[in-house]
Amino acid sequence: MTLHLPSADGTFRTYEPRAEPLSPATGTPFASRTVFSAAHVVADPYADVSPDSPAAVDWDATLAFRRHLWSHGLGVAEAMDTAQRGMGLDWAGAAELIRRSAAEAKAVGGRIACGVGTDQITGGSPAEIKAAYEEQLAVAEESGAQAILMASRALARAASGPEDYLELYGHLLRQSAEPVILHWLGPMFDPALEGYWGSSDLDTATDTFLEVIAAHPDKVDGIKVSLLDAQRETALRRRLPDGVRCYTGDDFHYPELIAGDDHGFSHALLGIFDPLGPLAAEAVRVLDTGDVQGFRALLDPTVGLSRHLFQTPTRFYKTGVVFLAWLAGHQSHFTMIGGLQSARSLPHLARAYELADGLCLFPDPELAEERMKTLLSLYGVNR
Repeated sequence: MTLHLPSADGTFRTYEPRAEPLSPATGTPFASRTVFSAAHVVADPYADVSPDSPAAVDWDATLAFRRHLWSHGLGVAEAMDTAQRGMGLDWAGAAELIRRSAAEAKAVGGRIACGVGTDQITGGSPAEIKAAYEEQLAVAEESGAQAILMASRALARAASGPEDYLELYGHLLRQSAEPVILHWLGPMFDPALEGYWGSSDLDTATDTFLEVIAAHPDKVDGIKVSLLDAQRETALRRRLPDGVRCYTGDDFHYPELIAGDDHGFSHALLGIFDPLGPLAAEAVRVLDTGDVQGFRALLDPTVGLSRHLFQTPTRFYKTGVVFLAWLAGHQSHFTMIGGLQSARSLPHLARAYELADGLCLFPDPELAEERMKTLLSLYGVNR
C-alpha cells in the first residue's frame, strides 16, 4: 500500500513500503570490538501520571528489550541519557532500572554497564556532589554492573575550574572497586554541560580530561566520547594511556571510528545501536573477520538515519529511538516518560520511518506499515 508521508515543507510524498524483513543471525561474541547499546526504557502507557510525576515504567517490556540486545551479542549501557536520565527518569527510577537490569544480565550472561551521576540533587556544594556520586556508584557496584561515571549538571554549575574536576574524579576513581568508563557528554546532548572539565575551550578541556585518566590509568577501563567530532575523538584516542579504551559515542561518524585507522580504533557505546542493534551486531561480526569493507558496506548506509534522529535539538533523539522500537514491535505503544513522544514533529517521524524501512530494519514490515498508518491517521492523514 502506498503511504502519503508529510514533508517538512508542508507537502506530501508517496512512499511504497518495502516487504523485506530484517532477519539477522545471532552468533558468537564479538572478538575485535567491545560494543554497548545505550538502551531506552519503555513507559507504562496505562499509568495515571503527568509530566511532573515520577516515571512509570513497563518493566516487562523494558527488560525484554534488553534481552533482545543481549541475544545479538551487544552489551547494554544502562540508565544513560537514552533511558531519559535527566529527562523524566529520576534517580529512584534509575536505581531500580539498574538493579533490575543487572539482575537480568546476570541471569542471561549479558554484559552491562550502568550510568552513575548526581541527578538526585539539582545543585549543591562539592561535598554534596561527591556524596551523590558515591551513592550512585555504590548502587551500580552492588548490583554487579560496571560503572559509567557520567557528566554531572551539578558539578558543571558548581565547579570553579579544572582543579575541581581533578579532585572529584580522582576521589571517585580511587574508591571505585573496578575500572570504570568515563563519559564526556557534549552540550549538544545536554546544554547544562557546557564548559565541562572546567573550560569551554575543547583543547583545554581535553587536557584536563586526559590528566584525570593519566593519574589513574588502572581505574579507567575506557572513555565514552559524545562530542560529534570525529577528528577530535581520533586525536584524543591516540593520546590515551595503553590499555584505556575509547568507546565512541559519536552517532554521526561511528562507522569510520569503529573501523579505525593505522593508529587504532574506537569501541562503541551508542544510542543509535538501540534501533540498529541486530544490524550493528552483524556488521561487527563481519569486522571480526578482518573485512573492513564489508563492515562499512553494512553500517555506512545507516548513518543517514542516525543523523536524522540526532539532528538539532539533539537531546530529543530519544523520541525517534522509541518510535522505531514501536514500529519494530518491541513495544505495544508509542508513549514515553514525561510525554516526550511529542518532542518531534510528524514530518520528522515520517522521515525516520522511511529511512528505517529503506534499511529493511523492521522484523515485520507489515506491522511497521500498519503502525505508521495508525499514527498518520491520528494526525488526519490518509483518511
